[in-house]
Amino acid sequence: MDRPRLGFIGAGVVGTALAGGLSDAGYPVVALYSRTKRHAADLARRIEGLAIADDPQSVVDLADIVVLTVPDDAIEEVAGSLLWSKGKSAVHCSGSRSLDPLQAASAAGAAVGVLHPLQAFATAEQARRNLRGSAFAIEASDGALQGRLEGIARSLGGRPFRLSGDKKVLYHAAATIASNYLVTLIDLASGLWEEFGLTKEDGFSALLPLVKGTVENLEAVGLPAALTGPIARGDVDTVKRHLEALGDVAPELASVYKGLGRSTIPIALAKGRIGEEKAKELERLLGEER
Repeated sequence: MDRPRLGFIGAGVVGTALAGGLSDAGYPVVALYSRTKRHAADLARRIEGLAIADDPQSVVDLADIVVLTVPDDAIEEVAGSLLWSKGKSAVHCSGSRSLDPLQAASAAGAAVGVLHPLQAFATAEQARRNLRGSAFAIEASDGALQGRLEGIARSLGGRPFRLSGDKKVLYHAAATIASNYLVTLIDLASGLWEEFGLTKEDGFSALLPLVKGTVENLEAVGLPAALTGPIARGDVDTVKRHLEALGDVAPELASVYKGLGRSTIPIALAKGRIGEEKAKELERLLGEER
């Protein structure tokens, strides 16, 4: 199969994970530019034939598809500083941006696109392991590039889907809620352990298996069946006691608990363990009555 030559501008966590993964999948990763020389050198050691470019333009000159793995706010500036031409493709990996930041490349005749892996990129090696099975949001200015980007996603073990630009911000907000704010919730929950004589680190190590079990339940039985706990059971007394305890030691967290609890009631109703009467009782307790 004829595979396009790939070049990367930026060798942070996302660029390193994608470049390494695609090289392993048989794509010719031919050029890389990075302001951080150490990152570039690390990739050069593991990708045979990779040219470390002295400037971003050299990557454009050598590659068929140039992937701009730079910060979101820098995409437009970087793309606008380069000389593009017909036959070239410019692609960025932002989850919240559409094709607009690549307007300069498009105006010069290049195809433009977006390839966003729906995954948390904490470290490059962890990201590469997590890419398999991940969804990839794809947008492209023409069908040929669309097909190439879908092929790239599949080569990484991903599941590509098409997403129009006007939906990108909402899509990215959903990802932020599911991933970033999960970290926030674990941080808040771990901190509560200090209130009963243990450490935040104790809380984190104890809660992490619970979180993993919840994720496994979600994967195994899906929504709403994976929901457990007092709201799923309609245990109003336990919810009341939770609120009282949080009100004593962490009133700001009690507000978070109430908001999340209200959003949990419809899931409990869908699961079928509680009825409308119990749902209304919980809503009154959590501060919102239908």
